[in-house]
Order: sequence, then C-alpha cells, then structure tokens
Amino acid sequence: MTISLHALYALIFVALLFDFLNGLHDAANSIATIVSTRVLRPQYAVFWAAFFNFIAFLFFGLSVAQTVGKGIVSADVIDPRVIFGALTGAIVWNVVTWIAGIPSSSSHALIGGLVGAGTAKGGLDVIVWSGLLKTSGAIFFSPALGFALALLLMLAVSWICVRAMPHTVDTAFRSLQFVSASLYSLGHGGNDAQKTMGIVAVLLYSQGQLEGGFHVPFWVVITCQAAMGLGTLFGGWRIVHTMGSKITRLTPMQGFCAETGGAITLFLATHFGVPVSTTHTITGSIIGVGSAKRVSAVRWNVAKDIITAWIITMPASGAIAALTYWLTGLAGP
Repeated sequence: MTISLHALYALIFVALLFDFLNGLHDAANSIATIVSTRVLRPQYAVFWAAFFNFIAFLFFGLSVAQTVGKGIVSADVIDPRVIFGALTGAIVWNVVTWIAGIPSSSSHALIGGLVGAGTAKGGLDVIVWSGLLKTSGAIFFSPALGFALALLLMLAVSWICVRAMPHTVDTAFRSLQFVSASLYSLGHGGNDAQKTMGIVAVLLYSQGQLEGGFHVPFWVVITCQAAMGLGTLFGGWRIVHTMGSKITRLTPMQGFCAETGGAITLFLATHFGVPVSTTHTITGSIIGVGSAKRVSAVRWNVAKDIITAWIITMPASGAIAALTYWLTGLAGP
C-alpha cells in the first residue's frame, strides 16, 4: 500500500505526536523523585530532564529502534494503516491514563498497538514471537531488577552512612540526586525515543523511502529525541504526584538510590535492544527503596493499581489499534 508524500508526512507527524505525549506522559519517571524530595522545583526539573532526554542519542546505539521496527511484527506486513492503528491505540491509551493520573507504560502501549494492528491485518503469523516475548518479559523483569538494585543500593548506602550526621547525609544526597536524575533521564531518552524511531523508520521502509535496507536515518533520530524532550518540558503533574509521593515518601538518599537503580536497569536494557518501560522501572525502584525502610512504608494499594494498569495496557491499546485498523478499512483506501 503506497501513499502520497503528504499522507506520509502526516503519519510521521502522528508518530512524533506520540513521541511528544510519551515525553509528557513519562516526564514523571525522570523527575518524580527529584521533585518529591524538593531538590528541584518542578519547573526546573522538567528542563533538567528534557535536556538529558534530548542528548541521549549521543550515548546509545539504535538497537531498541531495530527491535521495534522489525522485531515485534514482521516488517513486510507494515503499511500506513497498520502504523496509524498502532499509533492511535497507543495515543488514546496514553491520554486516558494521563487524565486518570495512572503511570502506565507508553512503551507497552505502542507495542500493544503494533501487535493489535498487525494481527488485524495478517493474523498471528505476522508476530515475531522472539521479540514480543522478550518485550513482554520485560514487563516483569525491568521493575524486578529496578526493585532489587534500588533495595541493595539503599541497604549499602545506609550502612556506609550509619555514623554520619543526618543533616550531612541529606545535604550530600541532595547534590548526588542531580547526578542520578541525569542518568535516569539519559536512560529514559535512550530507550523510549528509540521506539518512535523504529516506527518512523519501518514506515519509511514500507514506502520504499530507505535506500540500502532497513535503517534509522539520522534526521529521524534527532527529530524523535527533540519531540520527546519537548513533551518532557510540559510535564505530567498528576503522574508526578502518584510516583513521587503516593507510593512512598522519599528522602534525598532514597531518591538517589531509586534513580540510580532505575538508570542501571535502563542502560542494560537499551544495550541489549530490549524496549522496556521506564514507568515500570522507576516504580519498581521506588518500591525497592521504600521496602528497604520497612514494608509498611509502601502504599501497596497504590502499587496494586499501578500493576493492574501494567497488565491491561498491551491488550487495551492492541484492541484500540485493531479497531482503528478495521474502521480505516471501512472508510476506504
């Protein structure tokens, strides 16, 4: 299915709109801890996070974009209707959860949308099961690893600082949170922006716009990083409140450990080309540092609601995407 250049540009715009909403929706992942510990005011924190979101392409390869572009659904089945359905499913779900203040995963909304629209066109045979299972497994792996790393960091740092004065510890970790927040924002920009890069690249590939086989052009890289950075600038304050204070109350030390544990998880996932959820990762890390203090410090009813949103994100966005694909077919070519 070949479309006009105007229609192609319109679809790329929709993809960048998703990327913008991804930054808007997931801004909380990068700044919730540094805002809730009052190290930075929200208006400054979003600038800090947006900058490191944008420059992430300087530090990471494009393995996640390759996975999304041809490792979830066969690239041969991708056409503009599939892309439009996938993006619509992800955007609608993102907006619904953003309005509700639920920190769901933009990443898995996009993956679910891609699978939903792809199977609506070609059935289950079009799914690249190795890539989908790897991504689905990350729903559980990334928060579990973030939880474990943040818990271990919290225990280690607490032991190291056991004899230090509380004011000294608080002051030191207020400064260190600038470093940990920067690392987490780098990991966020490195993993999340690549998902949109993969979508745009496979769209261009389906239209014969890429010479030399499937790859991600540099202009796509820069544009997607910029769209995500702009989205982060606008923030997502409902979700910041949930992530930063409703799950557990954070100190600067806890914020540092949560961000550092989450950043390590994102760096590893991006290195191995696994499109993980930054929302899942930082939630697991925050629960980890809360549990290191005491199990009752975590508001488990809030954590349960968040986990429920994780489970239904891919099916919900997939269903919306499949319906969109079907409706666009009724509307004609």
